[in-house]
Amino acid sequence: MTNATHPTGLAPLPVAPALARDHIQLLVDKVGQVIVGKPDAIRLAVACLLARGHLLFEDLPGVGKTTLSQALARALGLQFRRVQFTSDLLPADILGASIFERETSTFQFRPGPVFAQVLLADEINRATPKTQSALLEAMEEGQVTADGASYPLPEPFFVIATQNPMTQMGTFALPESQLDRFLMRLELGVPGREAERAMLMGEDSRHTLRTLTPAIAPDELHQLQRAVRAVHAAPALLDYLQDLLATSRRYGHGLSPRGGLALLAASRAWALMHGRPMVIPEDIQAIAPSVIAHRLDHCVEGMTGRELAAQIIRQTGV
Repeated sequence: MTNATHPTGLAPLPVAPALARDHIQLLVDKVGQVIVGKPDAIRLAVACLLARGHLLFEDLPGVGKTTLSQALARALGLQFRRVQFTSDLLPADILGASIFERETSTFQFRPGPVFAQVLLADEINRATPKTQSALLEAMEEGQVTADGASYPLPEPFFVIATQNPMTQMGTFALPESQLDRFLMRLELGVPGREAERAMLMGEDSRHTLRTLTPAIAPDELHQLQRAVRAVHAAPALLDYLQDLLATSRRYGHGLSPRGGLALLAASRAWALMHGRPMVIPEDIQAIAPSVIAHRLDHCVEGMTGRELAAQIIRQTGV
C-alpha cells in the first residue's frame, strides 16, 4: 500500500484512498461468499470494524447473524473465540479467574475467552445484566481488571454480539450504558427471494465458511484503520454533525458526545470505503441510522430509534 497526500496538506493518509477502497471491496466480496444477498449489511459491518468499533446484530434466530460474525473474523485472519451467552453464565466465564497453584502457593490469572482479537458474544441478551456488564471495561478500555491487576487485551480487539428481539422469552434488555459501547446495531432480515433460492440450491454456507481464507492480512487491516482515522473532516462538515447532535437533543436526552464521536468515526470509514480522503454529508447520512438508532430507542413514544434517526436527518439542513 502506498501513501496518499491529504487534501488539506495537513497529514498524509497511510493508504491511498483508491487502493484502500479496492482492498476493502475484496474483504466485502469474501464475506459475501458466505452471506448471500446482504451486501449492504456486510459493508456496514466492515465499516464498523474499520472504525475500531464494536458491532451488535439484532434479529430473529436463523437469519445468519452468527455466520456473518464468523465470516468477518475468518476474512480478516484474526484470532476468534465464541461465547454462548446463557442465563447461568458468570463474568469469570468470560473474563477469566485467578486459580491457586499448589506448586508456587500463589494465585495465577487464567485468561478467559475475552482474550481474543474477535470475540463473538452470541445471544448476549440471554445472559443476566451482571454478566453483560462484564464486557464494559473490555469494550471501552481494551483491558480486563482482576484482583487489582489490569491485563491488556489483544490488538485489534473487536466484540461482535448478537441478540434476539426482546419479544422472545428468556431475554434481558441491554442497559443504555452497554448499548452505547456498540458503534453500530445492524439487522439482517430474511433474504430476498432470489438470494434465498441461491442459498437453497447452492453449497452449504457452513462448508463455505470452513474453507474461507483471509482477504487481507492483519498488518493491512492495521493500515486501513490508521487511514480511517486520517480521513479529513472539514470544519463545515463538523458543523453539520453538531447540528445533527443538537437536533437529536430536542427528543429527550438525544445523542451523547460519545454518540457524536461514533458517528464521525463511522463516517470516516464509509468515506474511505468509497475511495475518498474526506468525509461528505452523504457519508454521515448513509451511516447514521445504524450508528444512532440504538441510542435513540425509547426517546419518543411510539417511534423506533431508526424512525427517529431518519426524522433527525430530514430536519437538519446541510
